[in-house]
Amino acid sequence: MKVLILTHGTRGDVQPYAALALALRTAGHEPVLAAPAAMASLAEPYGLAFAPVHDGPNTLIDDPEILEAIETNYRGLRGKKVALRVMRRSKPLMARVFDDMADVAEDGADLVVHAPGIPAQHFAERLGVPAVPATMQPVWVPTAAFRNPMIPVPLPRSLNRASYLPIKLMLRSFGGVADRLRAGRLGLPRRRGRHDILRRPDGRPATVLQAFSTSLLPGGLDYPSWVHTTGFWFLPAASGWSPPRELAAFLADGPPPVYVGFGSMAGTDPVRVGRVVTEAVRLAGVRAVLATGWGGMRTGDLPEAVFPLEQAPHDWLFPRMAAIVHHGGSGTTGAALAAGRPQVLCPFVADQPFWAARAHAAGVAPAPQPQRRLTPHGLAEAIRRAVTDRGLARAAAQTGERVRAENGVQRAVQILETLA
Repeated sequence: MKVLILTHGTRGDVQPYAALALALRTAGHEPVLAAPAAMASLAEPYGLAFAPVHDGPNTLIDDPEILEAIETNYRGLRGKKVALRVMRRSKPLMARVFDDMADVAEDGADLVVHAPGIPAQHFAERLGVPAVPATMQPVWVPTAAFRNPMIPVPLPRSLNRASYLPIKLMLRSFGGVADRLRAGRLGLPRRRGRHDILRRPDGRPATVLQAFSTSLLPGGLDYPSWVHTTGFWFLPAASGWSPPRELAAFLADGPPPVYVGFGSMAGTDPVRVGRVVTEAVRLAGVRAVLATGWGGMRTGDLPEAVFPLEQAPHDWLFPRMAAIVHHGGSGTTGAALAAGRPQVLCPFVADQPFWAARAHAAGVAPAPQPQRRLTPHGLAEAIRRAVTDRGLARAAAQTGERVRAENGVQRAVQILETLA
């Protein structure tokens, strides 16, 4: 079975799809991962077939307006105006991405798996094969159990389902680009419901994969049978990978350190974030590994108790940590859960506050430390609790066992094998 996997975004967005590609190949299938050219390093160590596409909105990541949006989570009137400007600037860039993906789709496939923000259902319709949306966040399929995580304000429970409508409207913003593709190179007619990723061309529901664990979601879930919440998708360390000698020596030279890393997230002042983190580590009296390689913070000279790290596979690194401080992205949250270690979540934007709240509710993390209110003393206190609280450690270990047992990516492969 040839499976075309289409995704976009930064490393945390793309990595789970690389995990799916690897699992599909291990099961004897032929996956092709189409993702931003800058993400090729995720496929190369595993020998995965990789089709580079334009980096699209990733090219805006250092733009001051984007950085402000990340830091404020689009709050207030100004935040909404910034969101609209970002969307307008992203449209022509995403048009180039979609065009590149159309080129890749011309080579054919038996199945198309795609990130929900990619209108890959049109490519699948042209090929006459199923399209399977695969989401890393619970924001695409409505449920009455909780409001859309992308909505940053409380709502009455009665409005939970309605809160998922803005996501549909956001996808419609790229409808003109998709319609030009359909009418042009894809040669497809206009039809009702063509932009709904949750419906097949004949109107029946599409199979949906949700690559996260129900163990972190509220009770009372009412997802329909065609929605499969598989568990998180983890990309293992590449065969033959070994830690840098300096990192191995640091880990062996004292008690387990605390990991601190914010992925590709960076607000308007990553230098300030770096200062807050290093001071918090000092106040907490812990050793630390600071992952600075993806832009979340910038640091100057560091004390001996702090090791600067560009990156390392989470499945190798996290189990060796005393606690894990991160931004609350879905992939990092899942990896920290699987490691069975307490967490401290410092969310920036989008679904990150949701995961932070859910980790706290599950008893694996202290109260969230939002980036916009991050202080050395507040972060230090959260780190101290994560390292010393036996209740957090016990809950983290138990949750880790459940998350590892799910083997989400293997379950996803089994579901896909029933479709083609």
